[in-house]
Amino acid sequence: MNQDSIAAITETTVDSKRVFDGLILHIDHLTNRLPNGKTAPREVARHIGASAVLPVDADGNVWLVRQFRSPVGKVLLEVPAGKLDYAGEDRLEAAKRELEEETGLVAASWTYLTDLLTTPGFTDERISLYLARDLSAGERHPDEDEFLNVVRMPLSELVQRIMSGEVVDGKTICATMMANQIING
Repeated sequence: MNQDSIAAITETTVDSKRVFDGLILHIDHLTNRLPNGKTAPREVARHIGASAVLPVDADGNVWLVRQFRSPVGKVLLEVPAGKLDYAGEDRLEAAKRELEEETGLVAASWTYLTDLLTTPGFTDERISLYLARDLSAGERHPDEDEFLNVVRMPLSELVQRIMSGEVVDGKTICATMMANQIING
């Protein structure tokens, strides 16, 4: 896309006001100048960011977690993941921490997959996705408010569960499909 095309659709923020500071999210109300010169309100959920990891063992099995997610009122099957502990935290180090905390696994080989913008229509949340291999047992130590089950299954089964609509978590879908492409071509 050329710069003229981008400029023709780009909005400019002319005012921003923080209206909520929460534990995980901060909400800003923006006033944006539109390409036609008019202004429009925007509501943005600010998020510190997160890392997620798809661990794949030597037998081609993935290690996932099942956990209850309050916003959707369901138990979901997901890749191990967690928010950054502080702004600027190294995202790979956060992925390593989350892998060990949630599954008890440590990986010797790490592949960066992508940065996923989860829902850019209302939040700036960015999750860095990784593939972890050459796994060994470490010590599982989930956060005190984290209740989850570790699930192990073949990568091919996870792909099938995604394709059937059983697995609906975006970061899990993205990491799995990218890792599957790397591993199986």
